[in-house]
Amino acid sequence: MSENSNIKTEDAKKSLNFIEVIVENDLKEGKNGSRLQTRFPPEPNGYLHIGHAKAICMDFGIAQRYGGICNLRFDDTNPVKEDVEYVDSIMEDIHWLGFDWGNLYYASDYFQQLWDLAVRFIKEGKAYVDEQSAEQIAQQKGTPTVPGTESPYRNRPMEENMELFQKMTDGEIEEGKMVLRAKIDMASPNMHFRDPIMYRIINHPHHRTGTTWKVYPMYDYAHGQSDYFEGVTHSICTLEFEVHRPLYDWFIDQFANSDYRPRQFEFNRLNLTYTMMSKRKLLQLVKEGLVRGWDDPRMPTVCGLRRRGYTPESIRNFVDKIGYTKYDGMIDVALLEHSLREDLNAKAQRVSAVLDPIKLVLTNYEGGKTEKMIAENNPEDSSKGSREVTFSRELFIERDDFMEDAPKKYFRLTPGNEVRLKNAYIVKCIGCKKDENGLVTEVYAEYDALTKSGSGSEESNRKVKGTIHWVSTEDYLDAEVRLYDRLFQIPDLDEEKDKDFRELLNPDSLVVKAGCKVEASLATAKALDHFQFQRIGYFNVDPDSTPDKLIFNRTVSLKDSWSKVKDKK
Repeated sequence: MSENSNIKTEDAKKSLNFIEVIVENDLKEGKNGSRLQTRFPPEPNGYLHIGHAKAICMDFGIAQRYGGICNLRFDDTNPVKEDVEYVDSIMEDIHWLGFDWGNLYYASDYFQQLWDLAVRFIKEGKAYVDEQSAEQIAQQKGTPTVPGTESPYRNRPMEENMELFQKMTDGEIEEGKMVLRAKIDMASPNMHFRDPIMYRIINHPHHRTGTTWKVYPMYDYAHGQSDYFEGVTHSICTLEFEVHRPLYDWFIDQFANSDYRPRQFEFNRLNLTYTMMSKRKLLQLVKEGLVRGWDDPRMPTVCGLRRRGYTPESIRNFVDKIGYTKYDGMIDVALLEHSLREDLNAKAQRVSAVLDPIKLVLTNYEGGKTEKMIAENNPEDSSKGSREVTFSRELFIERDDFMEDAPKKYFRLTPGNEVRLKNAYIVKCIGCKKDENGLVTEVYAEYDALTKSGSGSEESNRKVKGTIHWVSTEDYLDAEVRLYDRLFQIPDLDEEKDKDFRELLNPDSLVVKAGCKVEASLATAKALDHFQFQRIGYFNVDPDSTPDKLIFNRTVSLKDSWSKVKDKK
């Protein structure tokens, strides 16, 4: 066992997931020369989402932990759906999550090797060209309990198969007219063994090879061989590929010329409440303008989560918490949000922002006077220091922080009630002003000059039941705030498979609030910087923001209020 293996002690074994146990045992037994090599093999036909993040943490994380190598390999075998845009975004997302690949490969790197291998299969009587339609082939496959029936082309001569496969390759055959199938067992109880398709004709330019190829390998044929060509030891994927594993092994066994074999292992995929994981449907949301793009902060894509204000640490911590098993289940999205709150609570600077402002006038505070109050940047981390915020006679407060006729347990501003203004004074509400429609436009209060926060006086430590935040009318910035919420209304989208998924969208997933007031210190905030708006939630600067127009996205509320709202409905 090499020093780089970093094998955990016996005391830590209780926390190992089942794949880590397999890897440790393989390394101890000296399999593959005590070598560990994994790969992350996305198809570049869309943007990565939170489910892929779980796979990334496994593939890259386990290699990192045990001193191995994880390669990035793009499964670019279907040029119709693939694009360089997706290639670039995938690489960016992997780096943002905190990982790097040992080598960068593409399945297209092996097109010639795979084609040569297919020719070998034909010559050895293990593959044949089938001229049936896709519908006919599907019908002849049978069912899990009924054997399939052989294609009428299954036993055509090898020379004829070679000639036809060459014509397919040269572009002399139309799409859909012929396929190359492996010749295995049409009566196998494993449906994947019933002469699977190895190659199909696609007349579409490839993003790397252009128009060189007219035939393209299927995933089940290309994947295992690519693993073998690269020297992968542990091919880790999600549970839906478990039934493909015997075929993965069969293809490799037909040509491997040494004791080395990549082995496939499967773990449970991530199913998250209120979250769509289908790349096809996510693409529909984008194309139909139901969201603003792949990086819309409501999307479960990695770039969408990044734009919303998620941190790579929060996603990795979430994946660690849910773990890896052999059983599929549904994870509550509240756990992902909890991981985010934990991380942002430790990191985010606290600032004041008023989203629905009304004016608070301190009638006994000198007009034109201002003073600087000291505010901690993050009470969880004293090293973050403090800043000065301007205090004045007139302040902006949240409309919800005043109620003229308040219930008994309302501890904010109401006539006769005292509250503390965060980092400032205790004030007592004395009334309000309304417009002709009865809408409150100003609230009046008197401040107690002896109660200044941090002054050290006895009165400054006097306790009151309510504390509210504020922004000075003498020193503020206007901002737009985008309040994002869950994109779908129901927790388990699979339970509503019969419905059009568009009908399940949450109409309140985005509420845009203009005219918000934020403290002036945010003038230097940069795109994706994150903050805690005190008493409201965690927010970050949207890339749409400009020096003239600040735009903030709500990343997550301070507490999980969704469950309470849901229970009331």
